[in-house]
Amino acid sequence: MLQYNTHNTRLPMPEYGRYVQQLVDKCVTIEDRDERNAFAAGIVATICNLFPQQKTSPEWRDKLWDHLAIMSDFKLDIDYPREVTAREDLESCPERLPLPGHDIRLRQYGNNVVQMIAAARAMAADDPERREFVMMIANHMKKLMLAVNPDGVEDARVCKDLAMLSDGELILNPEETPLLEFEVPAVMSAAKKKKRR
Repeated sequence: MLQYNTHNTRLPMPEYGRYVQQLVDKCVTIEDRDERNAFAAGIVATICNLFPQQKTSPEWRDKLWDHLAIMSDFKLDIDYPREVTAREDLESCPERLPLPGHDIRLRQYGNNVVQMIAAARAMAADDPERREFVMMIANHMKKLMLAVNPDGVEDARVCKDLAMLSDGELILNPEETPLLEFEVPAVMSAAKKKKRR
């Protein structure tokens, strides 16, 4: 019966192949330390011959000694020409990145709009720049709402959402200050996309 590689043990470094792995396994079983050192140096030279384009790079040669330790499951007791990476360093995972723990009341606007509203609330109430900033926020909210609802968005809805997100501090009257009109870009069909290319 044929023996397939799928039935064999999984290779720790598959890019070097099963024969190099067998050489490493044989090197681990050699009892004489000097002979084991010479055999390990021969394995590194063999790997260098497999990848001649990287033969001249000294840092790549250093990396091969790390790979040799990994392929032997860190059981190979030889005199490494440099300190190899420890197993703990390879298996350690970086810390998880903290995600923002706050809830967004209206997700279609996103966190940036909430932060812009907070910045507008921090400005002085009689500041003319605040009025312009609030109008810019409302127009941006309308544009974001159009992405969710392409059929159209009423200015009154955007002004109501702005007042709710600012806890009633930023109030716009849609009759007095109409928002800009935006057009939803037409979605190009796949046939036209291919034709453009």
